Amino acid sequence: MLHKWSSLICTGFLLILCLTGLPLIFSHEIEDWLDEQPLARVVPEGQPRAALDDMAAAAKRRYPAEVLRFIFIDDDEPRVTVVMAPSDGPRRDLDHRVEFDVRTGSVVKDDMSGAQRPATFMGVMLRLHADLFAGFTGEMLLAVIALVFVAAIVSGAALYAPSMKRLAFGAIRLRSSRTKWLDLHNLLGISVLVWMLCVAVTGVMNELSKPLSAVWRTSEMRALLTAYRGLAPAASPSPAQAAFETVQRALPGRNITSIIYPSASFSNPHHYLIWTNGSTPLTSRLFTAVLVDAKTGELTAIADMPVYLRALQLSRPLHFGDYGGLPLKILWALLDLITIAVLGSGLYLWFMRRRTHAARIGRPAEAGEHGRAAPVCDRTHR
Repeated sequence: MLHKWSSLICTGFLLILCLTGLPLIFSHEIEDWLDEQPLARVVPEGQPRAALDDMAAAAKRRYPAEVLRFIFIDDDEPRVTVVMAPSDGPRRDLDHRVEFDVRTGSVVKDDMSGAQRPATFMGVMLRLHADLFAGFTGEMLLAVIALVFVAAIVSGAALYAPSMKRLAFGAIRLRSSRTKWLDLHNLLGISVLVWMLCVAVTGVMNELSKPLSAVWRTSEMRALLTAYRGLAPAASPSPAQAAFETVQRALPGRNITSIIYPSASFSNPHHYLIWTNGSTPLTSRLFTAVLVDAKTGELTAIADMPVYLRALQLSRPLHFGDYGGLPLKILWALLDLITIAVLGSGLYLWFMRRRTHAARIGRPAEAGEHGRAAPVCDRTHR
């Protein structure tokens, strides 16, 4: 009973998540393929890398009425993205991006704001997968669905164990359509059980990312900044390039991935909040936050991430399978397709059982007059 109802509750949602998850596994490859303005392949020898402040100033000249919010430094390509908005507020749908080639400082792409930007295929897939276009409510709903899915997986494994005493592993009985699909459902389900459990648990973690990050910003990061309480926010911050170099000197073995300008909405009104990661397959998924005083340019704190944020950071690559290159992505896609087959066969078995139950209590008797019900009843009692 637990397996049936937990499966039925989450199957529709899981089909949406599996179908949208397929392209998201290959998001980098698809985005590169759809990129209308790739970076230049040939750059003059000796060309110095553009300073972050020069690129930020170029973006500011294009949009003088807007404020600088973030700088994202691409891990894989010599690309820097400057994010701007009409004001420093919690809304992200008004952000727009100006992308630069860091080797030349030239603009690669000048995007429209989120409110004007047309929906893209990958954007639609991501929103459906992350929150069903329902924002925070959708994220919490999907977190609950993932927990229900965990219950369905565990109860399914408990039901499968007794059948292993009567059948050899992988046996498919062909005596009826329903029996064949039941054996196939069981075989596929037990084959990807560990993967489904991993994806479900990491999915819960991903859906909780916003509230967990908010807890860190409003509690633990504030504790690091007690000395700055009551001070006026930084009106004219020091150069972002200087903050970048300060962090490079403090953490020479790490890559800088993003710089958040002083922002009241992100709980860092006096500091640059700079995120770094490692260069190995494991440490590249572990991020460390660094706070640099926006007035003096001095290092204020290196924030050690709490256990719940470390778990979140490790859950993301496990969820999408993007930590082992293309071979692992292909494996994740195959496992995703098998999961779709498990969900589809489960729905088929449920419909078949309802049909058989209706036949047993005589509901299709009227249909027998049309030549359809009698054979079903015969097969059922045979």
